[in-house]
Amino acid sequence: MSENEGVWISRFTAGELRERAEQVDPRLPLAGLSFAVKDNIDVAGLPTTAACADFAYTPERNAPVVQRLIDAGAVVAGKTNLDQFATGLTGTRSPYGRPESVFGGGLISGGSSSGSAVAVADGTVDFALGTDTAGSGRVPAALNGIVGIKPTRGLLSTLGVVPACRSLDCVSVFARDVPTADRVMRVARGRVPEDPWSREGRRPLLAEPRIGVPEALDFFGDAGQEKAFARFTGDVTVDIGALLEAGDLLYRGPWVAERLADLGEFLAGHPDSVLPVTRAVLETGYGFSAADAFRAQHRLQELKAAAGRMWERIDVLALPTIGTTFTHSEIDEDPIGRNLTLGRYTQFANLLDMAAVTVPNGFTEDGRPASITLFGPAFSDDTLALLARSRPVDDTVLLAVVGLHLSGEPRNGDLLDRGATLVGAARTAPFYRLYHLPTGAPGLVRDGTGESIDLELWQLPAAQVGGFLAGIAAPLSLGRIALDDGTEVTGFLCEAYAATGAKDITASGGWRNYRSEGPNS
Repeated sequence: MSENEGVWISRFTAGELRERAEQVDPRLPLAGLSFAVKDNIDVAGLPTTAACADFAYTPERNAPVVQRLIDAGAVVAGKTNLDQFATGLTGTRSPYGRPESVFGGGLISGGSSSGSAVAVADGTVDFALGTDTAGSGRVPAALNGIVGIKPTRGLLSTLGVVPACRSLDCVSVFARDVPTADRVMRVARGRVPEDPWSREGRRPLLAEPRIGVPEALDFFGDAGQEKAFARFTGDVTVDIGALLEAGDLLYRGPWVAERLADLGEFLAGHPDSVLPVTRAVLETGYGFSAADAFRAQHRLQELKAAAGRMWERIDVLALPTIGTTFTHSEIDEDPIGRNLTLGRYTQFANLLDMAAVTVPNGFTEDGRPASITLFGPAFSDDTLALLARSRPVDDTVLLAVVGLHLSGEPRNGDLLDRGATLVGAARTAPFYRLYHLPTGAPGLVRDGTGESIDLELWQLPAAQVGGFLAGIAAPLSLGRIALDDGTEVTGFLCEAYAATGAKDITASGGWRNYRSEGPNS
């Protein structure tokens, strides 16, 4: 299981998992796959907490969407952490811990389906279920370099799901690649008669859809994310102003009050059981009247008509999943404002009845993950999956390694097992220092007084980056490394604090040289 703090809330024992796996018919479509379930979705035998201990109950039955996956041969491993009551996009709003992105460096995991995304990205499970009301199945996928499918509302049953906004909630799917996510979707989708929100439908599959990109976007000063999105080209430019206005209605309009329809009684009776930031968001719902709700619905209908006109020109809309990324400390400075920033390009989808698929889009120059979301009208799920599978945006990452992952070194197999290929040897620009850390590994620190250090460049499939990084412990994290030819690549850097008391081995010129010279040189 993942060592990332705060990923899991409850789990089945290893013995229980072995017993269930042994009972699976290998001919079933999901045989051999394990999955995690966000802890606002019922799994029989484990409590459903919604990240609030006083709210917890233990269901007798699996939610229908969970049962379908089990019937298809998948084995559920346990329940994962979330932003409390699925209210938030940061992954920081839970009393059960605040998981970090698999890319490290203090980067948030994204929420509300934080634990589900990390459990997939670090390789603990093959896929996971989350939920998505404002972007919770897409933002965590973006911040962990994996695939996130937010299906058409009702395509996956929400029976057995603790409601956030009941009229907008979706069950979402996380996986490390599109074929796995699509395989899960084909099993999980379909109408459930007892679920009044369940529905089914399919649009014709489009092999060559018309792809739209926005006329203008705000990246909130993040030039790296802007450059990453520019790698994706479309056929038509469109105005997305109506979409953004619809998204503003979700947290700045009366749909916040819909959360009180299901949670208001618990909130009133247990105010101290709810985190202050979650309570602050929910309590804004008390400020809206019934007339406000109708006015917002009337405006939303106008915005739906505008979106409908957009679909006359295009079949698929491509947007950056998030305009920028944040660390835990940055979220703490402005938890509500920066949450809205994360949802800028996600929170309109369910209000406007869209389907969406999120896919990795490489990395920015400072080592942050980039991502694209493909949107389509309701029931265009198959076309989106086909496009995401057939048109990868950036399917490999050039990665620099300086120590234990070098060819012939003890951890090189971690790269080879994930399909990485050696590009060749290189050297850093002459302003780095190399340290032998107390852990036994080397650490590369950028320092203006340093020297050139030997390294290797490896091409790693983008879908494997998250799982690979899960095995890299602090103080190492991804960053940009300058080479002696003037270019920059993504690689492992060590946080400067870890160099205190560590042995400076810069003079050796590289880890292999240091090892050949002997530890006492």
